Amino acid sequence: MTRAVRPAVEQSAPPVQRRPVGVHRTRITVLSVLIGLAVAALWSPQLVDDDIGVNLVHGLLGRDAATTSLSGTITGLVFAFVIGLAGTFTACNIAVFAAIAPAVQDRGALSGRLRRAIGPLGWLALGALVTAGLYGAIGARLGSRLPQLSTATVGAQHFPVRLLQSLVVFGLIGLVMLYLGAAALGAVPDPLARPAARWAPTRQVFMGVLIGGFLIGRPWPLFHTMFAHAAATHDAAFGAVAFMLVAIGNMVLMALLLLLLAMSGLPRWLARKPGRIVTMTAAAWLVGGTFTFVYWAIRLPAKLGYGWFPTMPWH
Repeated sequence: MTRAVRPAVEQSAPPVQRRPVGVHRTRITVLSVLIGLAVAALWSPQLVDDDIGVNLVHGLLGRDAATTSLSGTITGLVFAFVIGLAGTFTACNIAVFAAIAPAVQDRGALSGRLRRAIGPLGWLALGALVTAGLYGAIGARLGSRLPQLSTATVGAQHFPVRLLQSLVVFGLIGLVMLYLGAAALGAVPDPLARPAARWAPTRQVFMGVLIGGFLIGRPWPLFHTMFAHAAATHDAAFGAVAFMLVAIGNMVLMALLLLLLAMSGLPRWLARKPGRIVTMTAAAWLVGGTFTFVYWAIRLPAKLGYGWFPTMPWH
């Protein structure tokens, strides 16, 4: 009797990633949102922005960043990369690490896992660099006409217009991340499913666009200094390159962490049980989305007298 042979394509097909169902989906959602809320409540901008970010810039530049002259093109570009690197863990950039989970997958040998990690990194960088470059070019041309560079305030509590832009931009990014987390769990339709079926890198490029979009709302004083300098030049090419260097600096540590995870036992652990990658991806989106939305759309207005949010002793 001749034994039936399955088609090769069927034998090599990747395992289907199962979505968590029922109580597991609810548990993942609740825990992820609670973690995001906790991080938003406990986060200390003084520690991260000043004690870590500003001091790191001082150390990398070898001098006080506040007194650094940006008159030269090379100096301005170096400054852009340095503040991008130092701003990795600021509140407007920490959600970048939600991009790590979808890229950590098992492909057998170490070389295969590294190749699998490098591919998404490239597409992430493409989305981030295009978005950052376009905004940098536009910002350099428009200058102070952008809300992000405005010194005006609105409302009885004198809400700074530049922070209003931060609230809108990061609030929307947070909502997008929350929706993608729910879509990963199958709770809502996945808007990227059909484009990704036609073009595999769709998800990585879209996440890169979100990463580049963080620069559209970033209020960090050192970033503001770089942006004001680029706007003063009215040089679209300089603005584009400077913003792209900030985006690259933002992703350096994320890229290193992703490569380290690819070399660890995490990819094999994820591959042992169907659904783990989906769970990890959804949790990353939900935690990052909750933190981003709550921190910028709820905690920030509360600090300026609009609404309420718990205050920690170290705030």
